[in-house]
Amino acid sequence: MHQVWFRFYEELNDFLPSFKRKIQFAYSFKGNPSVKDAIEALGVPHVEVDMIIANGKPVDFSYNIKSEDKISVYPVFESLDLSNVSPLREKPLRLIKFIMDVHLGRLSKYLRLCGFDTFFDTGLNDVEIIDLSLKEHRIILTRDRGLLKNKRVTHGYWIRSSNPVGQIKEVLQRFDLKNSLNPFIRCLECNGMIEDVNKDEIKDRLPQKTKDFYTEFRRCKVCGNIYWEGSHYERMKKFILTISNF
Repeated sequence: MHQVWFRFYEELNDFLPSFKRKIQFAYSFKGNPSVKDAIEALGVPHVEVDMIIANGKPVDFSYNIKSEDKISVYPVFESLDLSNVSPLREKPLRLIKFIMDVHLGRLSKYLRLCGFDTFFDTGLNDVEIIDLSLKEHRIILTRDRGLLKNKRVTHGYWIRSSNPVGQIKEVLQRFDLKNSLNPFIRCLECNGMIEDVNKDEIKDRLPQKTKDFYTEFRRCKVCGNIYWEGSHYERMKKFILTISNF
């Protein structure tokens, strides 16, 4: 049995038991495991890791740990330029698109409200989520750590909060999206883009009071859902201001 010394930084400590957080600790191993295997055995999904330093030098996930190595592990820095420090992926995603697991339906609506391309379908299993993530270059958001440990996953984030309002604040901060908000451009139900529509085209679908008091309407290009600036619109504007105030 051999041992190496690990130190995890910042939010990576969320995955560790309290007695291993923010300190250097020993990890015992047999054989010739890769540093990726060791990191995930400790509970940290590889997609949450952006840089590994072994004995003062950057290494990638294939590095085989050796007895008495001193290894520092740093989290993903999606909002920072780390091109000069050998990150473990070619570059951060800049066109931010998300795909959610089945437990994050409310968060998906909040992200769409803020204008972010967010795919959500309760019928998808883990394999299908990963397939779409790779095909459409989407970041996986999930409450399931096991999903992010799949070796095929390239970009993902484990949502810490269990509260939907806390979750949307967490995502906006984590991916530095405060200046990228573009509210009211996506359908909350299907993620489609919405556009202005003439009232005469949709008047047969409107409640009588809505027809009497409103003249401007928008419609989803995909599902046809209709939107107008009623009292709910003001509430949503206040909500967006609240969650983006950090």
